[in-house]
Amino acid sequence: METKNKIALVTGGSRGLGKNSALHLAKKRIDVILTYRSKKEEAEAVVAEIEKTGQKAAALQLDTGIVKSFDAFIAQLQTVLKEKFGRDTFDFLINNAGIDAASKFGETTEEDFDNLFNIHLKGVYFLTQKSLPVIADGGRIINFSSGLARFATPGYAAYGSMKGAIEVFTRYLAKELGHRGIAANVVAPGIIETDFTKEAFAHEGMHDRISGITALGRPGMPDDIGGIVAFLCTEEARWINAQRIEASGGMFL
Repeated sequence: METKNKIALVTGGSRGLGKNSALHLAKKRIDVILTYRSKKEEAEAVVAEIEKTGQKAAALQLDTGIVKSFDAFIAQLQTVLKEKFGRDTFDFLINNAGIDAASKFGETTEEDFDNLFNIHLKGVYFLTQKSLPVIADGGRIINFSSGLARFATPGYAAYGSMKGAIEVFTRYLAKELGHRGIAANVVAPGIIETDFTKEAFAHEGMHDRISGITALGRPGMPDDIGGIVAFLCTEEARWINAQRIEASGGMFL
């Protein structure tokens, strides 16, 4: 009997940490379905890169901030799972998709708050809920938080609050889904040099400032994170559950 590969669904997998996670998952012999919001060409390039490793991959369009689109997305996902991967379920849900909208607390607009909320909390909550019938028993859920849920940096009150909520949510997932053998964990990066943080690193002296507050003496890179996500999807990580794993190189110790 043919053994089917494990499959990961990575939201926001066309760039940054999502892309890096997808590539590391492929190195672990895990097939990948990634989502993208608007940059189809970038997503297809990641699919091609994964397929070069011998793993199967697919890309689906999804705006994780629009909950009403999730039912149609899940239906499309089920079709792709059956037609391309020969399965009815997938194993690992990686809730990575995100946006950045820094603003001081007193200057945060309701629109900025709602955009962050819809993508970083509401979207994660309901996409995970809608995915439950399609996640295999014994699977894993990995949510992304941030070092900003532990330490406070002016300009990130809304973002950090959403990530703090994700950490609580993840513990509830672990508690409520344990009977299905599904583990849920959080990866909390420090500041990472990606296109997500390009604007922040454009400020003069930012690189040196981050290096100075990090025990390992440098900002993070995508490769510092993707391997952790992939490890959490391996058999060796089966007993890690309801944990917050900060990968910041030791920021603000």
